[in-house]
Amino acid sequence: MVQGTTSDAGKSTLVAALCRLLAREGSKVAPFKPQNMALNSAVTSDGGEIGRAQALQALAAGLAPHTDMNPVLLKPSSDTEAQVIIHGKVRADMNARDYHQYKTVAMGAVLQSYRRLSDTYDAVIVEGAGSPAEINLRERDIANMGFAEAVDCPVILVADIDRGGVFAHIVGTLACLSESERRRIVGFVINRFRGDIGLLEPGLQWLEAQTGKPVLAVLPYLHGLQLDAEDAIQPGQHRKGTFRIVVPVVPHISNHTDFDALRAQPEVDVHFIGPGRPIPPADLIILPGSKNTRADLSWLIAHGWRDALKKHVRYGGKVLGICGGYQMLGQTVSDPHGVEGAPGVSQALGLLDIDTVLTTEKTLAHASGRCAFADAEVVGYEIHMGISHGGATARPAFLLGSHADGARSADDQVMGTYLHGLFDLPQTMTALLRWAGLAELAPVDLAELREQSIDRIADAALPLLDALRSLPR
Repeated sequence: MVQGTTSDAGKSTLVAALCRLLAREGSKVAPFKPQNMALNSAVTSDGGEIGRAQALQALAAGLAPHTDMNPVLLKPSSDTEAQVIIHGKVRADMNARDYHQYKTVAMGAVLQSYRRLSDTYDAVIVEGAGSPAEINLRERDIANMGFAEAVDCPVILVADIDRGGVFAHIVGTLACLSESERRRIVGFVINRFRGDIGLLEPGLQWLEAQTGKPVLAVLPYLHGLQLDAEDAIQPGQHRKGTFRIVVPVVPHISNHTDFDALRAQPEVDVHFIGPGRPIPPADLIILPGSKNTRADLSWLIAHGWRDALKKHVRYGGKVLGICGGYQMLGQTVSDPHGVEGAPGVSQALGLLDIDTVLTTEKTLAHASGRCAFADAEVVGYEIHMGISHGGATARPAFLLGSHADGARSADDQVMGTYLHGLFDLPQTMTALLRWAGLAELAPVDLAELREQSIDRIADAALPLLDALRSLPR
């Protein structure tokens, strides 16, 4: 099991790297994360939903994503509540206190999934969540040491030296653990190191002397990786591309991995605009997915986006809405069952002739078909609660086998779709950006970039695998 001294210490990438290394050798290996809290998710081969990072790890292992790889997924809908997904399906919406009590039930689901994977695969590489040193969450823990103790699993502790204070992070984490938990840690990994390793050696010697545990590997800082983010938007340098795309960072933004292919495109300059920042001129504005459509719609209006969007369209700009962003583009969003909060109806942005009703059933599906506005294929996936209908759906965005998806305005300046991942296929990205006004494009292949990045992190982690094999059993 890979645990971290902090969030974003490198747990997800380390698990992916170990999965790729073992898969290269011919081992049957599977990733596993008992509990994940993330708004970036993926649709699985068995028709469920798991964290995006576990889908990436499955790819590294040469597997199709499965709900057993992430049996408990929490998708926050506010600062105090989250949608609880067990074995890929929505179980309930709970506040933090209620979920804390529910963890004993969730642990049963976790252990079921772990046993199934253990019976099927030669190796299971487990990822912790956050940090095991979160004292307030120790009781009923299912994500870190609570799980490791339950299944008697050895633990690697990884720390990010790029943050600073790496030795304090490691020693402080150990100090917060029980004696049995400390014994469970077989060694440390220092991640994202850059510089002269010789200058780090005295610190490594001190750490091993203080803790009695080995530093298994010091892994380098790798620039330019193209890997799916587990949750937070990764900072990126703006490109020099002349075609500007603006994306509002709504409070409950979900599946912002939709924009990874665009961010890797040389001709494109993607700007994520958060609260308090001016809304710049753009060629294309994309409204992203949302875990709380009505709340994020209110946020957009309060921050001036309704007027900015209407001005943008009036001057010939294009607008694309994805999933929750598509719902916001319509006339109304109704939540009669209180799916995302208090029941009610919100007046939407009025850019598409559709109305949306949020439903208690979640749509989870892979999809493929063709663009309705160009001669190009499309591949993507749907994760949404709600149905949209209205006159604009007579002009769909995509034709997906037996049904049409999305809508376009009569003047073809505004488009909405329920499809996530629609930029990942190069020909679809080309068609969408041409629709938006970018005529010349040499599209990047996101899948190829992702594979190259997985191989890079695996190559860097090879010394860690060798060190693990040298440990006494």
